[in-house]
Amino acid sequence: MAWDFSLEAVTIKAMQRIRTRTICSVISVVLLIFSRLSAAENLPESALPHDHNLEHALRSAVESLGLAATLQEKHLAVSLVDVTDPAKPHYAGLNDRHMMYAASLPKIAVLVAGFERIHAGLMDYTPEVKEMFIRMTRFSSNPDASRAIHQIGFQYIADVLTSKYHFYDPAENGGLWVGKAYGGPQDYWRRDPLHHISHGATTFEVSRLFVLLEQRRLVTPEYSDQMKEILSRPAIHHKFVKGLDRLPGHIVYRKSGTWSIWHSDAALVEHGGKKYIAVALMEDSHGGQILPELIVKLDRLICGEHQ
Repeated sequence: MAWDFSLEAVTIKAMQRIRTRTICSVISVVLLIFSRLSAAENLPESALPHDHNLEHALRSAVESLGLAATLQEKHLAVSLVDVTDPAKPHYAGLNDRHMMYAASLPKIAVLVAGFERIHAGLMDYTPEVKEMFIRMTRFSSNPDASRAIHQIGFQYIADVLTSKYHFYDPAENGGLWVGKAYGGPQDYWRRDPLHHISHGATTFEVSRLFVLLEQRRLVTPEYSDQMKEILSRPAIHHKFVKGLDRLPGHIVYRKSGTWSIWHSDAALVEHGGKKYIAVALMEDSHGGQILPELIVKLDRLICGEHQ
């Protein structure tokens, strides 16, 4: 074999080796970045950036309503998230990992699990299914909630809550749980393993769900938009919606719950160029009168004073 040791040949070979190494390095970096971006999209954060100033203001607002003892006794849990910039949420919470009975509020978990099942090709998204979801959320229809739960499946709902999004996490003292339908045959499945609640929530995990909704990271961006539209134009004007009705120009996406002395509400609110998420769980016979006053205070913390 003849070897070519000319300067030109050596130079060409060296340049070829450099180009090959450079291309390989660029490809490796691109693949690494892509894998990290994919992981970031598929693994929602288990924590929200804590804003201590907002939490101090939140506590002052709640206590100004005479609710200091209610907070101390853990009969009230509240979370507030400024999502004016959805990529940079500011979070504050009081008793936010305290799991409480939440009545119809966990129907939002059924909605998310339903779209996960649709996305997996295990359920068709027909006009009838959309109407069932709308009645379940906007009107809080119990028959439609039970119908949706049985179509999706208790175990499937639990898997979505515990495995994909960690909306129920024992390390965070529980969270969103659907262990029972809302009436009808075969309506009982199982209570949550930590607190033995059939329909439970923490304000922290409900806040995380709404943050991901606003970031278009629930299921797919398109299905996030569908869920947000379904949660719009609430038909029941009590609790948060009753309070927000005093404030002109707001848009609200919301799910609430009521049973006996348990009152819950969760809303994504757009108002005055700001966006925020408010969640409250309350065990008090006067909760229906307190929550409208609370949301006005929370709106003021994010949006400022109203005329």
